[in-house]
Amino acid sequence: MPCPTVPAPSADPGLTVRLRQTAPIPLDVALSCRPGEVLALVGPSGSGKSTVLRSVAGLYRPGDGLVVCDGAVWLDTGNGVRLSPQQRSVGLVFQSYALFPHMTALDNVMAAMGHVARADRRARAMDLLARLHLDGLESRSPAALSGGQQQRVAVARALARDPKVLLLDEPFSAVDRVTRQKLYVELAELRRDLSIPTLLVTHDLEEASTLADTLSILRHGRTLQTGTPTAVKARPDSVGVARLVDVRNIFDGVVLGHDQTKTYLGWQGRTFTTRLRPDFEPLAKVAWCIPASHVLLHRRDRPTRGDAENPVQGVVTDLLPLGETVRMTVAIGPSGACITVPVLVHVAQRNHLEPGTEVTLTLRAEGIHLMPSE
Repeated sequence: MPCPTVPAPSADPGLTVRLRQTAPIPLDVALSCRPGEVLALVGPSGSGKSTVLRSVAGLYRPGDGLVVCDGAVWLDTGNGVRLSPQQRSVGLVFQSYALFPHMTALDNVMAAMGHVARADRRARAMDLLARLHLDGLESRSPAALSGGQQQRVAVARALARDPKVLLLDEPFSAVDRVTRQKLYVELAELRRDLSIPTLLVTHDLEEASTLADTLSILRHGRTLQTGTPTAVKARPDSVGVARLVDVRNIFDGVVLGHDQTKTYLGWQGRTFTTRLRPDFEPLAKVAWCIPASHVLLHRRDRPTRGDAENPVQGVVTDLLPLGETVRMTVAIGPSGACITVPVLVHVAQRNHLEPGTEVTLTLRAEGIHLMPSE
């Protein structure tokens, strides 16, 4: 099976990856990442995320593939090009840190500077450690550092290679939540000075949405959708993607027709207006979803003009406290289809919400998204 067509290598400083094979690990991946951009590979275990990273680093050879970085061809199976990992200018950060236990933090960073004049290594390593907020810890061994500090050393060592691309493989999963949040901030600060592509592998959608400019959703080794976090979560290409990005409100419906500005959707005997989707024929069966952020609870004491947009009545069946919010489940109609929506605790209290309470919801037309039926 030939690799997908890719433009000839140029002076483009970004990263372009095309991978395809049927076995032993199925792959059908296409991605590109610009300098200064963070692209997150997101998907369940076994979706091929780490295999993609290893293919870029030269640690795995796909059956058919092409990797071009900063205008240089690192892999082109069609033309017999395969640079070794040592020949690829890659900074790689592992989940397990992979620091040399017998070396100090400073020595770990300097160990990646074989391309730097010996006289200059210490000063450059000290500067990198300072940028990662590790001043004064350069003489400590990994065992004498916290998990977050070890991960910072691992990032400093990856950057010490002056890489053309930074690869992060589940880099924050081994640290506690508080430390993880601090590392998020530090990575966001660090990337201001990085003019290289960064690939982040994570199974954590919240982490990916926090750190990445672009999400690439993978399943079974195949790229399903690529886009900004907001776009992918609000407008998934398929029901499969919607589930992978944790969209809970997914239903079946039928397209009733269109006018110049709207599409009309039929669901459980109701007609909803949605944004115009002429790509779906009238009477076509579709799947549709709506993010919880576009589901609005009507106030009983003060109706608003917006309440007239796609109103739907139902009965509260469950209220699950989650910190400052309550996840409310509302059963709609005799079929028992349920819509879930988070509401603030004080809103739930003000509206006297409890199981059995009758409520009215607005489904904002802009938020209703149509997808091909499964």
